[in-house]
Amino acid sequence: MAQQIFPTKGNLIACKKNLSLAKLGFDLLDRKRNVLMREMMKLIDEAAAMQTEIGDTFTRAYEALQRANIALGIDRQLESPVTEEKGFSVTGHSIMGVDLPRGHLDSPPPHPYYGFWGTSSQLDYAYLCFDRVKRLCAELAGIENSVYRLATAIKRTQRRANMLENVVVPRLDGNIRFISSTLEEHEREEFTRMKVIKRQKAQP
Repeated sequence: MAQQIFPTKGNLIACKKNLSLAKLGFDLLDRKRNVLMREMMKLIDEAAAMQTEIGDTFTRAYEALQRANIALGIDRQLESPVTEEKGFSVTGHSIMGVDLPRGHLDSPPPHPYYGFWGTSSQLDYAYLCFDRVKRLCAELAGIENSVYRLATAIKRTQRRANMLENVVVPRLDGNIRFISSTLEEHEREEFTRMKVIKRQKAQP
């Protein structure tokens, strides 16, 4: 027996009700865990594809920048400074009670901060590639944060499901068996006692 409990019919009914609720809770937690796992795997695949795209875009950008440096020289000065980026925003949605953020860069379309005199299309292409990387990194940050939150929620859900399956349900099963066997024993004793009393009354 998992814990001391007084063997009464009221406690037996309460234990059976709690056992039914515990099994229902485990089923709901298992469903929640499966939903969160599917969502996390989808985001992991999305993040992997985005990381590949970022790497490829970085490669193209540096190659274009290298060609621009060869053609224009690396000592050229930009005619105006790059402004501070202020267009980052976070939106999100909720899945099974878990808030999942998504990052967005709502800055205006890319426009170069250098003059066109003496520059080349390779420099423009490198600038566009780096701008694309910047926007992808903003989205990737939100996805990775969502994956972390989902992993934390899955771990917490798994821990609760394990508690129900391995602790609460066995304890309630033990209580139900203990109470049932004790009540049956009391009923047999009462039946035997009544038979003895009836036999004694029947004797002359």
